[in-house]
Amino acid sequence: MSDQSGPSHVQALFETAFQDYEKQTGKTLANHPLAEKLQSCDSVESVTAVLREQTETSSEILGKDKVLKPLKNVLSVLHKLSSASVVSFAQHLGLVRP
Repeated sequence: MSDQSGPSHVQALFETAFQDYEKQTGKTLANHPLAEKLQSCDSVESVTAVLREQTETSSEILGKDKVLKPLKNVLSVLHKLSSASVVSFAQHLGLVRP
């Protein structure tokens, strides 16, 4: 891999991950129902609500709040970074999604 840094490196990592997912599952991640729900989110609260809904339907996830609270903190930081660059959170997700 060439010496990349910053956003182009992160984008390359995501693109590789999306390709690997598709090879392993035979499905495009962008067409996954959860990905489609997340694309319509425009705030930390809306993303958290979608993820909370997913955890409520799963009996396999123990300590759901222990998972969601740190995740909400990460989402808050990402949202602040995207706001600082005057680009919506959804557009940032679009940059790394094929």
